[in-house]
Amino acid sequence: MKTLTILEGNLNLAGVVIMIIGAIILVAVVFSMIVAFITKLIYERKGDRKFTRKQFIQTMLISLLICGLISGYICGGL
Repeated sequence: MKTLTILEGNLNLAGVVIMIIGAIILVAVVFSMIVAFITKLIYERKGDRKFTRKQFIQTMLISLLICGLISGYICGGL
């Protein structure tokens, strides 16, 4: 018996939509991590300041929110 993938099941276009949303989320998370890492490098380059884990997570969340707004604007067609 052949196993079914998410696109071959009885989901119509739901599988495609789930894959597109998953890809958008994955790209946004990777982009946010890169932005937070670059911010950390810039922040720690000047003197003896330390970029804490809380600051890293906050920077990543802000970047994720901005990515969400941009993708919502693009996908919403406004």
